[in-house]
Amino acid sequence: QGARAMAAGGRGWFRALALGVSFLKCLLIPAYYSTDFEVHRNWLAITHNLPLSQWYYEATSEWTLDYPPFFAWFEYALSHIAKYFDPQMLVVENLNYTSHATILFQRLSVIFTDTLFIYAVHECCKCVNGKRAAKDILEKPTFILAVLLLWNFGLLIVDHIHFQYNGFLFGLMLLSVARLCQKRYLEGALLFAVLLHFKHIYMYVAPAYGIYLLRSYCFTANNADGSLKWRSFSFLHVTLLGLIVCLVSALSLGPFLVLGQLPQVISQLFPFKRGLCHAYWAPNFWALYNVVDKALTILGLKCNFLDGTKIPKASMTGGLVQEFQHTVLPSVTPLATLICTFIAILPSVFCLWFKPQGPRGFLQCLVLCALSSFMFGWHVHEKAILLAILPLSLLSIQRAKDAGIYLILATTGHFSLFPLLFTPPELPIKILLMLLFTVYSFSSLKSLFRREKPLLNWLETIYLIQLVPLEIFCEIVFPLSPWKWHFPFVPLLLTSVYCALGITYAWLKLYISVLTERISVRQKAE
Repeated sequence: QGARAMAAGGRGWFRALALGVSFLKCLLIPAYYSTDFEVHRNWLAITHNLPLSQWYYEATSEWTLDYPPFFAWFEYALSHIAKYFDPQMLVVENLNYTSHATILFQRLSVIFTDTLFIYAVHECCKCVNGKRAAKDILEKPTFILAVLLLWNFGLLIVDHIHFQYNGFLFGLMLLSVARLCQKRYLEGALLFAVLLHFKHIYMYVAPAYGIYLLRSYCFTANNADGSLKWRSFSFLHVTLLGLIVCLVSALSLGPFLVLGQLPQVISQLFPFKRGLCHAYWAPNFWALYNVVDKALTILGLKCNFLDGTKIPKASMTGGLVQEFQHTVLPSVTPLATLICTFIAILPSVFCLWFKPQGPRGFLQCLVLCALSSFMFGWHVHEKAILLAILPLSLLSIQRAKDAGIYLILATTGHFSLFPLLFTPPELPIKILLMLLFTVYSFSSLKSLFRREKPLLNWLETIYLIQLVPLEIFCEIVFPLSPWKWHFPFVPLLLTSVYCALGITYAWLKLYISVLTERISVRQKAE
């Protein structure tokens, strides 16, 4: 139905959306870029000049290669185009090298590889059920979904201002989701296996893929009551899935296994020495934990319960230290975060197995896996929130309940990315883009579910409106105040903690909705 709706509406509107956002990306070429720009320039140089055996050992720059091998090969391929723009960017010793040609090449490479993301969004739009026949194209679920994905605010600023290659990676993920929705299971599994060897952060959502493929593909039938028919287990299907995973892994890791470098590659991919929180605190459970620890420390000093001379200074005033030792609460280890993440993911995986709901159940589990790992993971980057926001976009156009959760998560999650762009020229850009995207997502989803009760209750609305005074304080009031010199980390702290409350709330709300949902007989029969 969704495919027919797209064909009927003509592909014109989709092409217009894709071209429009590509034009906007071109306008952002001169914008600020972060250290990630130098990271990728360095990787281009490493893969271009050095033999494979030195890729994961080269350490002239502090930004060593720490993505899986497929991404290294991707940089290697790009480097052969880069040499025609400016060969100097491919010299390993040219640290922090930027020329106009280098900037142009790196920016264009991100824009060009985003064509995969555009194609994936097109395929996802085909999977949408066109139940709500809208006369106006602007109110069609497929149109709304295309805008929410193609014009996603977070993806725009992280890739095209801050600088990264998330677009084509999310393209691979959304394409694999679309294939699973179309029951093309092997294609979906292949795409996801390839994605894992491009960027290992997607391991967070692997449980959703594993359980869904086992439940829907390896077991070929259900009983009448929706429970699993154990006899329908297919050894052929399991073997095919296993072959795909083994072949992709062999292609990616095989050369390093032969060279005896697998431990080195793994140690580069999982650097546990980096501390619990990333330099900008991601708005998750540990941000709240850190703040409670700070508050208890200050209280303990005031009431003389703690000895001020024994407290490490940085943990009190730094706000941005890498190694963070807690003063009152127990300090957190990588193993503790792993256990917390595992416990948080478990109920969603159980739901996927015992309450199968087809593609929607899979998407719910995918979002919950992404959110749970964001909430409790070790050294989480704030950019990882996009791993939950993008797949949740697919659910938001199907049910009013999910649309409400999407609005809370997307608004707070996107707002939490603001500290990534801290230079004055980008201030109006990020505020304008965020406002446009947020106003559109609210108005379009509200009109889509206009016959149902409001998407947000009064408390949720007040919480989201408070983001406006918070931004005014952080960007205008605080820099003009004397506190700026004594407590430079306060705006980051406030943003992180306030957004952590909203993201935690959205996570709990989605979990409660999934756990308490009853399955209709029709769904069970599927």
